[in-house]
Amino acid sequence: LFYAFLSILAFTSCMGTYNIQGTSNLSGLDGSRLYLKVLKNNEFKNVDSCEVVHGQFHFSGTIDSIRMANIFMDNESLLPLVLEKGDITVKLDLAQQNVTGTPMNDVLFKFFNQYNQLKARQAELIHKHDQAIMDGEDMNVVNVKLNQEANEISVEEDHLVTTFVTEK
Repeated sequence: LFYAFLSILAFTSCMGTYNIQGTSNLSGLDGSRLYLKVLKNNEFKNVDSCEVVHGQFHFSGTIDSIRMANIFMDNESLLPLVLEKGDITVKLDLAQQNVTGTPMNDVLFKFFNQYNQLKARQAELIHKHDQAIMDGEDMNVVNVKLNQEANEISVEEDHLVTTFVTEK
């Protein structure tokens, strides 16, 4: 018995626990069942599930290694996250999706936020183009300027992604 207890203790000491506390103001989520899934053998496998009650949800368990995971509602992926040891905070709302509390999730969502800012700047170029038409500006000049801005954003995006992949 003693050796069995030591074996169990040694095995569990290699494992870590995760605790995911989530909030959402998305009305469609209340009463829904969410699933925490990881990709295994090219298929998403359930790790845990919970129900959203009054905008709150919770997953917890043990892991033996850090894994990429996704929160699903039915077969729709709502949010990727890094499943790692620690307390993880998830916020799902109309303005943004955010995961914080553990080192790798902090890095991942800092990257996502920077990437989304670049995409918003890129989308703003269409608005600038349409506004220039409405203002009767010389479209040749406008197109040159907007193409230059688009190229600058593209270079920033390439640098952001390359840096994230190579350094993280």
